[in-house]
Amino acid sequence: MTIGPLRAAFFDVDETLITGKSMLSFLTFHWAREGRAASRVASARAALSHQLRSGMPREQVNRAYYRLLRGSRETDLAESGRLWFAREHPRGLFHPPVREALRRHSRAGDLTVLVSGSFSACLDPIGQAVGSDLVVCTIPEVAGGTLTGELTGSPMIGRAKEEEAQRVMAAFGLRPEHCYAYGDDASDLALLTSVGNPVAVGGDPALTAHAVRANWTRLPGPALNGLLGKAA
Repeated sequence: MTIGPLRAAFFDVDETLITGKSMLSFLTFHWAREGRAASRVASARAALSHQLRSGMPREQVNRAYYRLLRGSRETDLAESGRLWFAREHPRGLFHPPVREALRRHSRAGDLTVLVSGSFSACLDPIGQAVGSDLVVCTIPEVAGGTLTGELTGSPMIGRAKEEEAQRVMAAFGLRPEHCYAYGDDASDLALLTSVGNPVAVGGDPALTAHAVRANWTRLPGPALNGLLGKAA
């Protein structure tokens, strides 16, 4: 008789499991591979950064990112993702304290789940490398093998992460009070509060204040590797 997992551990990815921001790093790599001008990458970064600084909801910024990929072939993005990961992994892609936490959960037989506003081109190589059981992410809309620039469903940010975590726990018959979640930003609070064992990573002021008040476990954050506030 096979016994399923008794617990799940949910991991935000950008600046939690990895040291940087997968979406922007990937975009720079993919457009360079396509021969796009560096000025276009700089312009895209500046536009997304302005949207965040102006207070635009992260969900909208996330949607704006995927509109930049309108017309990209799904197979080309997947290949860029594999090549991007192969380049970044030796450079210290993974954040050691969180990577080790994921290893511990895996050894204990816990269900390990990556939850991110990023997408499969970036996340599939990461998930394969760490041996995660599930990857829950934003899903770009595809028509005829090409991205339309829109999304299938909602960006996997904020409340959407909580809803997916609840769905996974219900599907496996897991008790939320036994489960874990790791996140680095105030936008991860909905996910973190959906389980009994939240872990705050890094020094985001709003998240840290909540973690201190609630006496949550805390882990140090990675050295920042990127130019944009968290969009995933």
